[in-house]
Amino acid sequence: MVRGILGKKVGMTQIFDDEGRAIPVTVVEAGPCVVVQRKSEAKDGYEAVQIGLVERRPRRHVPKAISGHFAAAGVPPTRYTAEVPVDAGDEAKPGDAVLADIFAADDSVHVVGRSKGRGFQGVIKRHGYSGGRASHGSMFHRAPGGISASAYPSRVYPGVGMPGQTGNRRVTVKNATIVKVDAERNLLFVKGGVPGAPNSYVRIVKVF
Repeated sequence: MVRGILGKKVGMTQIFDDEGRAIPVTVVEAGPCVVVQRKSEAKDGYEAVQIGLVERRPRRHVPKAISGHFAAAGVPPTRYTAEVPVDAGDEAKPGDAVLADIFAADDSVHVVGRSKGRGFQGVIKRHGYSGGRASHGSMFHRAPGGISASAYPSRVYPGVGMPGQTGNRRVTVKNATIVKVDAERNLLFVKGGVPGAPNSYVRIVKVF
């Protein structure tokens, strides 16, 4: 079977279990997806399928190379495509649908997304440095402080926290739990947080 799906993050809410405890969940609109390409061990060295997320608004202005790739599969072009693993004996082929019902409650999944971009930030926001005193005349408030010794080693070691681009990077949440599946509305309720802003793309892969 296909072991993953693509979707969009809707937002966070909470649901209640049988004992009345509130469980924070992230709602993901998962699919519907369509298989674009099948990868095999014999030809490609691994078993996977490339799937595309079918959205309400079809993709426009498709380059010829990408248009030909989708035309060979007989499916309309999609904005977001990604590969997900598939079992070796599975007979998934281009054009097949991948829906949220491949998941069930209590499934363990990896969720891959892109974190919110925070722009260029200093060390206090980026790395959690404490900074200097806030007292009058301190002259040292939000600077990183000493980053190395001058005599030896006379250089800055790799990995020292510096100002720079914050966020907007690939993040994987491992071993998250599916709390609820609403197959009719293509919704997955994942326990806890999921990287990314609302309406950002995520990839959910089942863990075995």
